[in-house]
Amino acid sequence: MKITILTLFPQMFKGFVEESIIKRAIEKEVVEVKVVDIRDYSLNKHRHVDDTPCGGGAGMVLQVDVCHRAIKDNTNLNSHIVMMTPQGIKYDQKVAQRLAKEEDLVLLCGHYEGFDERIRDYVTEEISIGDYVLTGGEIPAMALADSVIRLLDHAIKEESHLDDSFSTGLLEYPQYTRPIEYENKKVPEVLLNGNHKEIKLFRKKEALRRTYLKRPDLLKDYNFSSEDKKLLDEIIKEEK
Repeated sequence: MKITILTLFPQMFKGFVEESIIKRAIEKEVVEVKVVDIRDYSLNKHRHVDDTPCGGGAGMVLQVDVCHRAIKDNTNLNSHIVMMTPQGIKYDQKVAQRLAKEEDLVLLCGHYEGFDERIRDYVTEEISIGDYVLTGGEIPAMALADSVIRLLDHAIKEESHLDDSFSTGLLEYPQYTRPIEYENKKVPEVLLNGNHKEIKLFRKKEALRRTYLKRPDLLKDYNFSSEDKKLLDEIIKEEK
C-alpha cells in the first residue's frame, strides 16, 4: 500500500514515520508513506495557499486551485482520496478495515477556517475522527494512517489485531502479564491453568462484560451466538 499525505505542515509527520510500528512497516516495505507539502503547489511567490472567505467572515480558506494541483500531481485512477474534515463520516474500525484494502490512499489535511467548497469535487470521500474540531487535519490523518497500517499483512502479527476492540464488534477482553500478583491484585487463575478452551470462554465473557458495562450501544449491532446470549445473561445477573 502507498499512503500519501497532503499537508501544510509536513514536519509534523517526521516522528510519525520514524518510530515504532510505522517505521518497521515502512522498512519492511509493507507500506510506503509519502508526505507532500501543499505549499509546493502555490503559484504565489510567498507560497500562500489560502485567502479570505468570499462574503466575509473570520479565518482563511484553503484555495481550490492549489489543493487541486496537489491532488492531481499525487494521484492516479486507482487513488482513494480522503478529505479529513469534521463534516465527514464518523471513522471506526470498519472504515479502517475497508481502507486497508486500498492500494493507493491519499489523505488531504485541512487547516485554517476550512476548504474551499469546490475542493470536495476532487476527493473520494470525507472522514471525521470525531465530533470535535482540531486546528488541522494532520492529527486525524496520523490516526487514520496508523489504524490502517497496523491492519496490513506483515505490519504486525495478525493475531495481535484480530481481537482488538471493535474488530469483533466488542471491546477487547482484559489483558494481564507478570507479576502474577501485585498489591494483592492477582491475575485470574483461569489464565494460568493452560486450558485453552476455558481461557477462550473467559475472554469471550469478559469482552462481553466490558462492552455491556462500557459501550452497551455496540451490542445493538452485535451478532449474538447462543453461547453469547447465555454469557450475557450470566453477566447481567452478576452485575446487578
